Amino acid sequence: MRVAVTGANGQLGCDICTAFSDSGHEVIPLNHDALDITDFNLARTKFEQTKPQVLVNTAALHNVEACETMPLKAFEVNGVGARNLALLANELDFVLFHISTDYVFDGKKKTPYIETDCPFPINVYGNSKLCGENFVRVTAKKHFVVRVSGLYGTNPCRAKSGTNFVQLMLRLAKERKEVRVVDDEILTPTFTEDIAQQIVVLSKVEKYGLYHVTAQGSCSWYTFAAKVFELTGAKVNLLVADPTEFASKVARPKYSVLENSNLKALNVDIMPHWEEGLRKYLKKIDV
Repeated sequence: MRVAVTGANGQLGCDICTAFSDSGHEVIPLNHDALDITDFNLARTKFEQTKPQVLVNTAALHNVEACETMPLKAFEVNGVGARNLALLANELDFVLFHISTDYVFDGKKKTPYIETDCPFPINVYGNSKLCGENFVRVTAKKHFVVRVSGLYGTNPCRAKSGTNFVQLMLRLAKERKEVRVVDDEILTPTFTEDIAQQIVVLSKVEKYGLYHVTAQGSCSWYTFAAKVFELTGAKVNLLVADPTEFASKVARPKYSVLENSNLKALNVDIMPHWEEGLRKYLKKIDV
């Protein structure tokens, strides 16, 4: 099977390329500088040349603050770009995997969100990603919309200057005697390698639609940091930060836990608990 991956040099894109390659598939990596998904004709030419059977779209503008200051650009990339790929999926007959986000929800539910819950984004990023979801779901005949949450991986995160939360905590533990982390935001930290493996599994079924793909369980950023320090033996004093101490310029959901309901209904949910994912990640980076 020929699998094209947009955003192939990104944090998730790199792992998706590796996962499909390791499973014996031909992978066509399309880096951010090789394909602009907002250019319909360029994308058509690229896919006519490469003839993918599956396209995994990880390309997005996902710097939350940048989206807030550049809403037109956010909707151009996350909305119109997704529509372009959906139209081409039909025209050129390939399966489209489109990566979305937990930020389509407002975080007020307080229990894990399932795929049938009504989205209600509270910032431009979430709204633009929901726009992309809707374009894909009503346009592409063969599609998987995959919502993810709390990503970290071995490859640099382009939206966060190449540093993920775990790397940040490890660096701060070396630089400081005390680290402060908020305890009022609940999520599911998810290792990108696990998501990539799950997408490979999902590519083997033809139950198209919307899927939540996150690790099992949930925690606060504070609890996640505590586990990072525990597993690495870091000698640092971890304290709970006041919610206003690291106030964001952009509204973000306080609770963004997703339940993999549709994966479980198909009995194909292979996502591990978030603690297991963290252990695997720390071994990968040799801490």
